[in-house]
Amino acid sequence: MGKRALFGTTLLAAAIAALVPPWLAYREAEYQAYRTEADFALGYARDLMRRVDETGSQAFRGIEQLAKSGYPPCSAQSQELMRRIDLSSTYIQAIGYVRGGVLACSSMGDHSLALGTRTFRTSRGVLIHTEVPLGKDSSSPLIGIQRGDYAALFHRDLPLDTWTAVPDVSLAALHLEMRDSGTPMTNRGYVDRSWLARLENRREVTFLTGQYLVAVVRSDKYLNAGVAAVPRAHLDRRTAAAAMRLVPAGTVAGLALALAILLLARRQMSIANALRHALRKDEFFLLYQPIVELATGKWVGAEALLRWRRATGELIGPDLFIPIAEQTGTITKLTGRVIRLVQRDAGRFLVDFPGFHIALNLSASDLRSTAIVDLLDRLLAQTGARPANLIVELTERALLDIGSARKVISALRKRGIEVAVDDFGTGYSSLSYLESLELDYLKIDRSFIEAIGTRAPTSQVVSHIIRMADAMGLRMIAEGVETQAQADFLIANGVQYAQGWLFAKPISFDELSRALDGTLPERADRLAAGQ
Repeated sequence: MGKRALFGTTLLAAAIAALVPPWLAYREAEYQAYRTEADFALGYARDLMRRVDETGSQAFRGIEQLAKSGYPPCSAQSQELMRRIDLSSTYIQAIGYVRGGVLACSSMGDHSLALGTRTFRTSRGVLIHTEVPLGKDSSSPLIGIQRGDYAALFHRDLPLDTWTAVPDVSLAALHLEMRDSGTPMTNRGYVDRSWLARLENRREVTFLTGQYLVAVVRSDKYLNAGVAAVPRAHLDRRTAAAAMRLVPAGTVAGLALALAILLLARRQMSIANALRHALRKDEFFLLYQPIVELATGKWVGAEALLRWRRATGELIGPDLFIPIAEQTGTITKLTGRVIRLVQRDAGRFLVDFPGFHIALNLSASDLRSTAIVDLLDRLLAQTGARPANLIVELTERALLDIGSARKVISALRKRGIEVAVDDFGTGYSSLSYLESLELDYLKIDRSFIEAIGTRAPTSQVVSHIIRMADAMGLRMIAEGVETQAQADFLIANGVQYAQGWLFAKPISFDELSRALDGTLPERADRLAAGQ
């Protein structure tokens, strides 16, 4: 990634980091406001439904008492019972006997009262008189509930005497079988009958529609539903109040996150600049970790590991500078430096030890062209080494561009340089790419080696990897071997090679050379021949 692209990406990431937290804070304010107002609306609707249910229960109990009393309709005994029922009820205004759509007598006496023409019959046989007229020119405040020959009247506003102190909240009680037409049994303010459809089979529901936050609650006893509609302005005010608390905190968090990203990017750019400076000042060096043949314990190779020591003496770990080198496009220069360092360190060593190999790590960028092949050809020519003295290690991520990778791998193997796939199983594992590429070695990642002999979920993975490598004819190198038990397991399962602190830690080339001097048959034979 170029400087300009990296700079643009950093600014974009910082902008997103700055904007997302306040946006999330505002969404949280909206959610909190909605939940609070929805709870209020549900409270209004539940309270209304409780009152409507109690009104119905009182009416049906009174009607049942009259029907079972055995008193002749409109007799003195019957009217006395009507008055007692009326007085003992908190919602009933009058209860009486119905003849021909007229309340012939009631708890109010012998005065007849027409129940009106606005009547609805429910599926349970109950007649609901939605507008009982009290006079020719006045709107009726009474509703009648009739079962059989008796009816109870109640004031339509009584159930609305709920605990809400908010005057612009709309309330209504509707019969569910009257959802498409007819007058609500009781209502205050604007209520849309289509809101009942949102209830479906649920007991209660809240939703936003138009200018209202609506709550609908179904009765547990009757085919009724209570509706409460809170003006959306209430929700907007509560959202604004919550946003005043949350958005500033979100803004501070966003700015802090953006600042952290910019500082991290600055640090990375600083490290990137330091990398380029380090390349100019030759601050890099190599350590070599021996690779052991498990069957014999002999050192047969070593992996070249790049290290960075700054002029101040500070050591920078590869886990820090390698990712930054990959991001900034410096990684190919580091690979070139590794090759030159191997050339400087090894000299004629590989001529003296033709059976020994050095493993070099290549990145995804190195596989995008055959330039790496030319660098390795030059290394072989200048050191007198044979192609078999080199192994290149490729991570799974480096093999994502399968076309470029196949071209470079083919060129390397034609020269006799062997290829290993590194850290297998930790990232982009795919049998398809293993089968489609010409490979020689499979390196088993240390995370799987650590699980050997444990109950970790990955403890069985290493066995599967070994069987797979055997089936594909790949030789295996186990990384990070630290215990004899791990080594014994690997030997028993046919793994040929290993590296790790059980055998040797990463060492300088001088230490490697001294450790090998006189121990390899190739060197001993050449010394005996006087070469």
